Amino acid sequence: MIQRLILFMVVTALLLASACGSQAAQPTAASSETEPLTTAPPTPMPTNTPQPPSSELPPSARLGAILSGSGAVDRPLLTYADLMTGLSTGPLDDSAFALPEAAAAPAVVFEGRLHLSAGGENGGSKLIRDDQNFSADPARMQLPEFDLEFVQDGSVLIPVTQGLVFSGNPYWNYIIGPGRIWQENADNGYARLSFPFALVDRNQNCTHNGVMAFLFNGTSISQVRYQVTQETCLYFKFDLWGQLTATYTPETIPNASTIKAEHAAEAADRLPTRPISALRTDYPDSGVNLSGFGSGITPGDLTAYGLVINGVNYVSGCPTRYGEYAYCESMRLPSYSTAKSAFASLALMRLGQKYGAGVYSLLIKDYVPEAAGAAGDWSAVTFENTLDMATGNYDQSGFELDEAGPAMASFLDESETLADKIKYAFQFPNRKAPGQAWVYHTSDSFILTRAMNNYLVEQEGSGADIFNLVRDEVYIPLHLSAGALTALRTDNSPSGAPFGGYGLFWTRDDIAKVGLLLNDQDGMIDGVQVLEPGLLAAALQRNAEERGLNTTGVPVFKYKAAFWAKQWTQADGRQYTCSFWTPFMSGYGGISVVLMPNGSIYYYFSDNNEFSWYDAVNESNKLSPMCP
Repeated sequence: MIQRLILFMVVTALLLASACGSQAAQPTAASSETEPLTTAPPTPMPTNTPQPPSSELPPSARLGAILSGSGAVDRPLLTYADLMTGLSTGPLDDSAFALPEAAAAPAVVFEGRLHLSAGGENGGSKLIRDDQNFSADPARMQLPEFDLEFVQDGSVLIPVTQGLVFSGNPYWNYIIGPGRIWQENADNGYARLSFPFALVDRNQNCTHNGVMAFLFNGTSISQVRYQVTQETCLYFKFDLWGQLTATYTPETIPNASTIKAEHAAEAADRLPTRPISALRTDYPDSGVNLSGFGSGITPGDLTAYGLVINGVNYVSGCPTRYGEYAYCESMRLPSYSTAKSAFASLALMRLGQKYGAGVYSLLIKDYVPEAAGAAGDWSAVTFENTLDMATGNYDQSGFELDEAGPAMASFLDESETLADKIKYAFQFPNRKAPGQAWVYHTSDSFILTRAMNNYLVEQEGSGADIFNLVRDEVYIPLHLSAGALTALRTDNSPSGAPFGGYGLFWTRDDIAKVGLLLNDQDGMIDGVQVLEPGLLAAALQRNAEERGLNTTGVPVFKYKAAFWAKQWTQADGRQYTCSFWTPFMSGYGGISVVLMPNGSIYYYFSDNNEFSWYDAVNESNKLSPMCP
């Protein structure tokens, strides 16, 4: 972990030294005035128009749930014999797990429980990178036990639980995505099922994407073939494959109709997608250079990227080491520190909208009692100071030196319980008054998240949870995928405290929608303001009086409310006739989400500590100018 954090330090430095562009302007004094807390009732929530049951939605809204193929599939890989009696000698091209063009409608219904014992049969693994010698423990190179429930809607196989599953395995948790069920003539009357899954490091955000497939005839199942051939994880990369003996237990899922309707509604609400190559045909006179998107990132370490402009999500492919991923729309992308922006910052903005902007000036010490025993001085540190990484409590002020140090390693790697997380988060001594110096600490995001949670409990009762607030009042109205509605928590438990500084899991549609909420919708959903506009404007550099602090390192950025920002001038290119800002989210290992003043959003997820997105801004400018 220390190695991975040291590399992360070099991150923004590289991000930035390697990318072309001017340095940020000198810091301006952030306003210390805040509005008083209001006593008004919470603001209303967006009205979510009830969606019709999936049976009433058109097939296009149900992911092509109604199949009309003949079943005459030419299948050279993963045949009936392979699944019934074959050996798994290595990964296959991922197309073997995908719905084929000639697939016929399923003749059976799969509803119930699929149980897979831990381990693997007739399988193996191949190490790609292992900075911490994780693979020395053979048990880590095996699947955890899976206990899954599914319902079926046409040819769509829907997991009852799609969020993060805290499995209890010492190494792995997991996420299951929606799959498919269909018929092929050569399968001797059996239906064929497949679905995507992701292995998630326990207490960490690394995400390893895989897929499973098996046969089912209404009562019995074949062996289950699995493989993991892609990840977003800087320090641990591997292929994993095998076959498992599994059991199927038919069950009646009590809320099956609701699960089907909710999934169909989410699928219908996804943004329109087109391949990134379509930018040339959709903007034929722009002269856009497609190589500017994804540039600067080693292709083998680039998971996915996209540009959202004029309501369309122009997307890359989703390559694995064995062909295109069978379920691109469900590929899980880890947040890492984009969670500081898209969760912790949104949480404070939501509290500000509900209870008044005076929330920002509340003191950490009044809501996190452990601050009294901290090594530093938290007596005057506000919620907003902490979101700004400006608590004044730090050891070394150099660019992310504390983030790569032993104290942070204890917080990130050696603590699982809430008590330990809090103890390690408060290790840093006091150096300056709050608001005076920017020093990046993931532990500060955890402290703030804990403070916001305790404030929310004070307002709404003992059952309140700050992540659930954002989930229910921002993410769900935004129609994010079901797999995005959970987070890493302390105690490796769904009842633990959310981390705040990392630990979410996106799809490319999810991150596009979050970007649109911030950049284009001004924090409004269905005409209702859900994010307090003052803090949002400051975070997005739309308030010249609240730019935030300068970051350390080269080049220099602004940092405000958990958003980084770069200032652009004519020095960045003759095409710019004005000065403008691009706020962005940044995540460990090589993740950026850039919010541009022309309304576009560029995002990429990678894992080789490469941060490069200036070319994408230049190309987006050709599609829609940044300057008036």
